[in-house]
Amino acid sequence: MKKVLIANRGEIALRIMRCCRDMGIGTVAVYSTADRELKHVRLADEAVCIGPPPSTDSYLNIPALISAAEITDADGIHPGYGFLSENADFAERVESSGFTFIGPSPDVIRLMGDKVSAIKEMRAAGVPCVPGSDGPLGDDEATNLKIANEIGYPIIIKAAGGGGGRGMRVVRGDDELIESIKLTQAEAGAAFNNDVVYMEKFLEKPRHVEFQVLSDTHGNAIHLGERDCSMQRRHQKVVEEAPAPGITPEQRAAMGEKCVKACKRLGYRGAGTFEFLYENGEFYFIEMNTRVQVEHPVTEMITGVDIVKEQLKIAMGDELTYTQDMIKISGHAFECRINAEDPETFMPSPGLIEQFHSPGGLGVRVDTHIYNGYRVPPNYDSMIGKLIAHGNLRESAAARMRGALSEVFIGGINTNIPLLASIMDDENFAKGGTDIHYLEKKLGIS
Repeated sequence: MKKVLIANRGEIALRIMRCCRDMGIGTVAVYSTADRELKHVRLADEAVCIGPPPSTDSYLNIPALISAAEITDADGIHPGYGFLSENADFAERVESSGFTFIGPSPDVIRLMGDKVSAIKEMRAAGVPCVPGSDGPLGDDEATNLKIANEIGYPIIIKAAGGGGGRGMRVVRGDDELIESIKLTQAEAGAAFNNDVVYMEKFLEKPRHVEFQVLSDTHGNAIHLGERDCSMQRRHQKVVEEAPAPGITPEQRAAMGEKCVKACKRLGYRGAGTFEFLYENGEFYFIEMNTRVQVEHPVTEMITGVDIVKEQLKIAMGDELTYTQDMIKISGHAFECRINAEDPETFMPSPGLIEQFHSPGGLGVRVDTHIYNGYRVPPNYDSMIGKLIAHGNLRESAAARMRGALSEVFIGGINTNIPLLASIMDDENFAKGGTDIHYLEKKLGIS
């Protein structure tokens, strides 16, 4: 590829642009009218306005994105994360229009985007899954009650097309089940245009542990170890780390190999992440993200692998740069997501950044698109940057993160930096292994 259109915004668009520049690949930035001043728009080789601020009219506007690729003679389209990154119809349209989609095939995105078909495929591949209905729930109430009792309460009803914490409902007894299924079906139909739901065992105190994979078109696949993303609020990750505390090298190798075999079975292409709930020493598959993750930098820091570069090379038909025996875990890394929001109420805080001071030092990385004088628009996700710290040990990485958080300054808007600092100072988090409900309990969120 000689030119790539970046179908995204913010820090991930800048991350992709920098990687393309390192590889000698030209870049096309697309932007809404609210994003004229984004840093990557200023730095890209070409830039095309694709519509007004609402995402539906710009970053989710498939015809506008395809037209931008056509008029700039781009070869490939990188979707980043969010927006259309896991939209099989978009990937299909990109390829049918003669461009290279920098991600998996549309068929694989579609297969793994549906939770029911994904779980079925993972079971066939030998990947451990949460005990559940093994398929969509029907309308027969007696059958559904029987399935729930066989699994054992508490159970959770999930939307097959859900994500981001939406389309879920925990049920603790027969008296709640039927109504909960109907409510979740109605919500799923409205939110995802897909009212299919399924049932799983609800784990009380699990951790969120995920495995990063890379797979090329020549039958090669590897894993880059795991990340712990259990520090969450409203199912949204706040702090991530790699490797996951308490996971042994033997566990890593065994589960990583299962993920690699699943990639080969799927004919997977590009970067992806297998997400698991981990409880009492056991892994349970929950979903696969068929894109680059927000938290990919912590894996890059402990492996030295440039995941975005590998995405681009795979899309160009190259073989993987690495074999599994070349992947070595070195040290520990944390990532804190910096959001433009009130640290107590979590209300978004768009506005003018009057002053920005970036932290630095050995082992500190800052992925952000903000700068002095940048105005954070109210139209998109509140994340404005990511702070990553690496050290030889978990304790030294945490110390560097605490130091970096104390250095960073963003004036003019509210941010969640005080919350991030309190997490890094938390005694239980310092021990490692806190579950996915820990932060909400700490914040008093039911």
